[in-house]
Amino acid sequence: MTFVIYNPNQKLSDDQKQEVVDFLYTHLENYGDEKEAIQKAIDFSLRDTIPSLGGFVLVAKENKEIVAATVVNSTGMKGYIPENILVYIATHKDMRGKGIGKKLMQKALELADGNVALHVEPDNPAKHLYEKLGFVNKYLEMRFIK
Repeated sequence: MTFVIYNPNQKLSDDQKQEVVDFLYTHLENYGDEKEAIQKAIDFSLRDTIPSLGGFVLVAKENKEIVAATVVNSTGMKGYIPENILVYIATHKDMRGKGIGKKLMQKALELADGNVALHVEPDNPAKHLYEKLGFVNKYLEMRFIK
């Protein structure tokens, strides 16, 4: 397995970006968003079409095929909110349970400059992996939607 890192200095081609969007859309399953939202998160991390602080997209490949991917956005809020938010992470549905997601998460945490936050639904099986890696549930998130 190899990791490929994309960031504002090493961008995805349009075809590669679409491949990552399609992969995440398919393999996030019940925990995902529409393709447009995934595209926006990737554009934010790469500073493509959206002014932002950047971040990175990390892709794990085997035999040139994506087996896992994550999108991390920089928040710019060092000291009071984690500097990064892991927006999306998914492992190919046929490759789960083989440690690929754990390796991808470990690599993403290594690459992130500063602390990392993520949102996970209580019934998501990946929640146990995040806890094993040291993530803690410090707050109950509440949102006001206009």
